[in-house]
Amino acid sequence: MSASSAKTVAKHLDSQLLILIFALLGFGIVMQFSASYAIDPDAPYKFITKHLIMVALGLAAMFILIQIDYRIWNKLAIPIMAVALGLLIYTYFTAKVGVGGARRQLLHGSLQPSEVAKLAIFIYIAAWLASKEEEQLDQIGVGLLPFSVLLGIFIFAIIIQPDISTSVLIALTAVAMLIIAGADLLQIGILLGVIALVFTIAIIQFKYALNRITEFVQSFLAPWNSPNMQVKSGYAALLRGGFFGRGLGNSIFKLPESGLPAIHSDIVFAVVGEELGLIGALLVIAAFLFLAYRGTRIALNAQDAFGQLLAFGITTWIVLQAFINIAVVTVTIPNTGIPLPFISYGGSSLVTIMAGLGILLNISKDGQSRISLDATPSFRRRNRRSRVSYSHRRRRS
Repeated sequence: MSASSAKTVAKHLDSQLLILIFALLGFGIVMQFSASYAIDPDAPYKFITKHLIMVALGLAAMFILIQIDYRIWNKLAIPIMAVALGLLIYTYFTAKVGVGGARRQLLHGSLQPSEVAKLAIFIYIAAWLASKEEEQLDQIGVGLLPFSVLLGIFIFAIIIQPDISTSVLIALTAVAMLIIAGADLLQIGILLGVIALVFTIAIIQFKYALNRITEFVQSFLAPWNSPNMQVKSGYAALLRGGFFGRGLGNSIFKLPESGLPAIHSDIVFAVVGEELGLIGALLVIAAFLFLAYRGTRIALNAQDAFGQLLAFGITTWIVLQAFINIAVVTVTIPNTGIPLPFISYGGSSLVTIMAGLGILLNISKDGQSRISLDATPSFRRRNRRSRVSYSHRRRRS
């Protein structure tokens, strides 16, 4: 790509979102090194080196996808879904059994197909919903039933790994996309009820999930006495940080003698709270709220229904994943094992999120000429379609 064309592309991108992405990546690199250098005193750069490789791969994926017109994913939605589902099935039957009997990773742990499946299912759902009229979504046989079946197939393929937390994240994001598409609220209520029932059965079926629920109940009122080491130490780290924090690099809970496993991964937010205090933690939360704002703005100004739904789905997925992770560390919900975007130790999650952001930025290129934040959040029976309404926005522009 020539310098002039690169300049033209940059001009039409959502520059504020791009700056935010680089800020979060940079912050993540700093916190990742601070959280991981003491894990292996003989190799202090082991984890940060691998993390930087994943950051580089993620940036490459993002910049490649920025150049590809997002509409092509609408045409490729079915093949993408098929490949992702096939990868999930292949993982279940061939992956090496990990902790708790889980079969989630390929290529010696460097690839987690369920992470790739997130983006694949959201692309397919966006394409499927965009192809339906409001009247069709109102019909159970055309709307709720096939939507539930396609979502259920993916969720089942991930649950049996087992990976209930990722399944919950996908289900919640998918339902949010269905709401935005204008589906009947009664059908959405039925779907949520079915999802709740399915996950209740799954939690009872898998002992590790039931243990997490039990530990959460025991920890909620007295997290300092939690039977779960991660919950107990993560909460203590946040308390120790106070308002201003103990200073970058001064966390004691990341040290090997603390006995806290994988603090650089799922509960890295505890290190943020301990070293940077409440102020640092709130700034991280504010950054994800700003990402939600920019992503929603891109969705509102997308040029077609597919772009709107896909932009909203990608934004919801990343922001919801961030707040689920933060909620775990603050003992608000049970332990999930979901990484904090940009900041947790890099891997399939980071690369897939960066790929999703590349698509989101490509959608923003077309929407920059239409800056109109007109959405109708009406839940009236006959005006459901206009959560983020393309046709409504066009009439006003």
